[in-house]
Amino acid sequence: MTDAPGQGTETTAPDAGHRLAHTWHEARQRAFDCATPIPAGPVPLTAALGRILAADVLALQDLPHYASSAMDGWAVNGSGPWVLADPGQPLAPHQASQIVTGGLIPPGAKAVLRSESGVISRDEDGLPVLALGGSAKPGEPRNGQHIRKAAEEATTGELLIKAGTVLNPAHLALAALAGRDDVTVLGKPLVKFLMTGSEVVTSGMPAPGQVRDTFGPQLGAVVELLGGIAGEQLKVGDSYEEWFEALEDAEPAPDAPPADVVITTGGTGRSGTDHFRNAVAQLGGRLLIDGIAMRPGHPAVLAELPDGRFVLGLPGNPLAAMMALFTVGAPLLAALGHAPLAEIGEVPCGAMIDADPGRTRLMPFRFVYGLASPARHTGPGMMRGLAAADGVMVVPPHGVQLGEPVPAFALPWGEPLPVPDTAGEKPRKAPARPPRKAPSGPVDWSALGG
Repeated sequence: MTDAPGQGTETTAPDAGHRLAHTWHEARQRAFDCATPIPAGPVPLTAALGRILAADVLALQDLPHYASSAMDGWAVNGSGPWVLADPGQPLAPHQASQIVTGGLIPPGAKAVLRSESGVISRDEDGLPVLALGGSAKPGEPRNGQHIRKAAEEATTGELLIKAGTVLNPAHLALAALAGRDDVTVLGKPLVKFLMTGSEVVTSGMPAPGQVRDTFGPQLGAVVELLGGIAGEQLKVGDSYEEWFEALEDAEPAPDAPPADVVITTGGTGRSGTDHFRNAVAQLGGRLLIDGIAMRPGHPAVLAELPDGRFVLGLPGNPLAAMMALFTVGAPLLAALGHAPLAEIGEVPCGAMIDADPGRTRLMPFRFVYGLASPARHTGPGMMRGLAAADGVMVVPPHGVQLGEPVPAFALPWGEPLPVPDTAGEKPRKAPARPPRKAPSGPVDWSALGG
């Protein structure tokens, strides 16, 4: 294939006779506007971590729903000494029975005597009796002492977790205590991956003509960071029949829900081995985005199939694919997952970047003395520059002057961009250091750890 991971070369201009329909900003907005949020639904507690609660969690019964012992020892009725009864049996005055922490308080019991505060002796008839001893204090135990009362944490129907809460492990434990097996959460898109390229290998050193799989290790993780659920990954060959069958098959794996989004890699160009558009057309789908006036990543395609699935076609080169995923995939997943469209920030540009009429350029950058300096090693098939970047500049077609604010966004796995100074609406000042002359081109900052 012409655009396999790390192998192909992305053209710098649109294909002949094909007009790129969308600017970078238009494509991003369209990807957000075309989707409606996935309805809320129940998920098991084991799958609810990090999800947004869509309905209040109420206690289905009192918490705790029975009175229990807070100590190992004896449940007692009245003052001692106490005649011992069988555990769990109703206690008459001056009777006691052995109990463990969390054990059900038997009927008639008024308190729990700790094991270290009692001793077993014999009465005149040689029968075992319980008396105070050891570390017992005068008057011990008081009525109610060391008993966890029923409903002391919550009563039936009481609000425990409010809708809109992002669920953490403690919330899940509380929901389980409340008698819940599942909770109702906002919808979240499930993403399936179709990886293409017969020359792609998944392990070891690739031979000449082969390339390592760069998508398998990263795409699922990035989708999770963008608010999706990473589903199964399938390897697809280069033939049209394999492409079509992979897209046609809407049946999920056993016990798995159907995907909301399918992400493909490669096959979005217009060569003889690029089948994305033909397969979508044969399935009765429609193209929502067919190429973007940007680089890298201009061959990105977004389609919708009649069954409601979205299909996002990423270019085969890894950096180009990531830029397309940030441009189209991030807004799409946000819309499906009830999230807003992320705002684009600004950073001061650390170099003069010439105009590229008709094209928005996405440039990974790293902050160098407070300026966003374009990274090196950012060819469409490279990942080194992105791996050490602080964010991505969105360079407009007319270029950027040195020091001029330029639109930018943070990486899903990185730190947020600096907050502008509210007084001057400029990024915060960099730490005081001796001034340096800024370069006019890309900065080699590899010696700084990247």
